[in-house]
Amino acid sequence: MTAAGIARLAGVGRAAVSNWRRRHADFPKPVGGTETSPSFALAEVEAWLRRQGKLAEVPLRERVWQQLAGHPEGPVTALIHAGCVLLLIHDRPTLWLDLAAGSDARLAAMLPSALEQVLAPRLAGPHDPAPALRAPTGPRLLPSVPLLRGTAELAAGLGARQTFEFLLGRHLDANPRQYTLTPAELASLMADLAGDARTVLDPACGTGALLRAVAPRPGQELYAQDSAPDLAALTALRLALHSPATVHAAAGDTLRADAHPAVRADAVLCHPPFNERNWGHDELAYDARWEYGFPARAESELAWVQHALARLKDGGTAVLLMPPAAASRRSGRRIRADLLRRGALRAVIALPVGAAPPYNIPLHLWLLRRPTGTAAQPEVLLADAGQFAGEGRGGPDWQAVREAVLEAWAAFDRAGTVEERPGLVRSLAVIVLLDDDVDLAPARHLPPPAPVGGAGSLTAVRERLGETLRLTGELTPAPVDAPGRARWPLTTVGELARGGALELRTGGNGGPTRVPVLTDHDVLAGTAPSGSLPESDEEAVLTEPGDVVVPVLGGGAVARVVDEATRGAALGRNLVLLRPDTGALDPWFLAGFLRGTANNRQASSYASTATRLDVRRLQLPRLPLEEQRRYGERFRALDEFERALRHASRLGEQLVRGMYDGLTDGTVAPE
Repeated sequence: MTAAGIARLAGVGRAAVSNWRRRHADFPKPVGGTETSPSFALAEVEAWLRRQGKLAEVPLRERVWQQLAGHPEGPVTALIHAGCVLLLIHDRPTLWLDLAAGSDARLAAMLPSALEQVLAPRLAGPHDPAPALRAPTGPRLLPSVPLLRGTAELAAGLGARQTFEFLLGRHLDANPRQYTLTPAELASLMADLAGDARTVLDPACGTGALLRAVAPRPGQELYAQDSAPDLAALTALRLALHSPATVHAAAGDTLRADAHPAVRADAVLCHPPFNERNWGHDELAYDARWEYGFPARAESELAWVQHALARLKDGGTAVLLMPPAAASRRSGRRIRADLLRRGALRAVIALPVGAAPPYNIPLHLWLLRRPTGTAAQPEVLLADAGQFAGEGRGGPDWQAVREAVLEAWAAFDRAGTVEERPGLVRSLAVIVLLDDDVDLAPARHLPPPAPVGGAGSLTAVRERLGETLRLTGELTPAPVDAPGRARWPLTTVGELARGGALELRTGGNGGPTRVPVLTDHDVLAGTAPSGSLPESDEEAVLTEPGDVVVPVLGGGAVARVVDEATRGAALGRNLVLLRPDTGALDPWFLAGFLRGTANNRQASSYASTATRLDVRRLQLPRLPLEEQRRYGERFRALDEFERALRHASRLGEQLVRGMYDGLTDGTVAPE
């Protein structure tokens, strides 16, 4: 376990753990990790904390997670062992109770045969050429027995499926750079586009999000493969716990060593790896899957497209997440042209920015149909959901994306054409796209969206801008005299916190789901909470009216007073919250003095790449409460003036952009 885990066990901050390591010679020595991020043995840490009287009451979830994270063979092996037992509990609960009644040695010895009874029929392992998961042996299970007993206890309250999702989600959150995830909302959209299917394949399954989103139906079979054996095993367990379907999961390089060559699926869902150079170009030149042309070395995504088509039955549907470059790269134009001519490519849908990693690129969905031998369809659906991108870092408006995309696809799939909606959807004759570039990017072919209300809308924006500018003029601070510089006795935020005049809290790394998060970007830009935090048992810091929030990175003199519109948001990373005792401190007085440039300079430390603010060192004068309120009213007026300036700037940008668009698309006359 890490120092952060020790802090959670003891109910203290990370700094306290660092102090214990320095001050106590008997503190447990690191057993792994690095010099800057050491790891410790859970049993040794618990024993030391108990001797010192510092062991907090540890929730069962946290104890199981720490056992998993500190497993001697690593967290992935521990997660697989836990998943196997959860599947046993889910399918054969009485068998587990019988095994768990004995000693640890007996449990480890008898568990493999019991697991085989469950894994074989659910995962179809013995019949697959490269099964993703086999029952672990007794010697390998023995170190996991304490974890398995704790996992079973947790499942008794949460349920086996929810327990595995919790542990898997916690592992993915703890290792964000190791995995490329498909967001649940996108996976659900892709599964709905594929439609009702009895046999579904994901040839690059990752953590199984796409197959997990498939609606269950009787007799369903799910096929999965991934080049990472650990991911294939975790996906097999995740799907077996989630669905009654038979799961065929395999480990291996799909393009070089397809584990399911005989499968003809109703649907293929795939989030392939992007921009792979080493996908097998040299070895696979004469592969039978390249019906539409041999992909260039730089066109790995078109290799995945043709693999998906090769594994579909006639008339089956494939939905692939694709980088936007695949729709327009010259090296792929011949394959794109043949996909169009033969009626295999049915739709290209541009998603909003932030729909999936990499989050700064508007990815595409390609919908394909295995040709049935009948005449090819004369039109292709092109759609662009970019207008539903969320503000800030909150992600797209998934409900709007789903409604627009599913409605357009259903109409097109039914009639072979769709009513044009400028900026959103259009069906285009294949012959129009078969030019020298065969560029399929929807934005290149969709007519621009008409301004809402046309010129009348721009008039309304101009009127709102005029009103805002008049308000800005009224709020402009009046001229001031220049008296001599005031000399006050000063105190610091740290001294006020020690004296109880204010409470100081820092933003966390996790919290409850579906709580809007106030980010450092929101504070700097003066916008509404737009962030999100991974789900965890960590208690989030929730804002209240009158709190003062200060960013600690970036070197800007900024402080924001929380109002009713922002209350209840979770405090994000790189933010510090000051909660003043209003009987001693006025919030606006506090925020105003914290914004002083000289104050920020003396409280900041400077590194080669960033400036960090030590909030405890920020100073403010010792003044009576009535005097504080006088200053506070002036600071509040300045804040209102600043917000009016920002609003005027946004309206001005909207008016300028609308005028440019109107003049260039003919909806606004130059007179």
